Amino acid sequence: QVQLVESGGGLVQAGGSLRLSCAASGRTFSRYTMGWFRQAPGKERELVAGINWIGDSTYYTDSVKGRFTVSRDNGKNTVYLQMNSLKPEDTAVYYCAAVYRTHVTGVAGTYDYWGQGTQVTVSS
Repeated sequence: QVQLVESGGGLVQAGGSLRLSCAASGRTFSRYTMGWFRQAPGKERELVAGINWIGDSTYYTDSVKGRFTVSRDNGKNTVYLQMNSLKPEDTAVYYCAAVYRTHVTGVAGTYDYWGQGTQVTVSS
């Protein structure tokens, strides 16, 4: 079993940066591919970025390419999402999730474990 705890959200002005962290419990973290999802009010949950279990393959949705960077440190059981040049449309609750697969998938229902979410608010 894997438990996930996000941190690092907050309020930031447009153009600013935030770094989200997702700390995982359990010794099998390195076997899980990780995804960062977000959900804004009235919208569906969407995959923002993902990184495979080894850390040599990443995915980004088009709207964040060039601004967000996902990384992981399997020694620390932690995955990160560095968010730069933030825009008001990035405002959402951000969740990290773990799936027991070798590659990133965008289907939220396939993920095995979820964190509680952290709020990111970008003011204009």
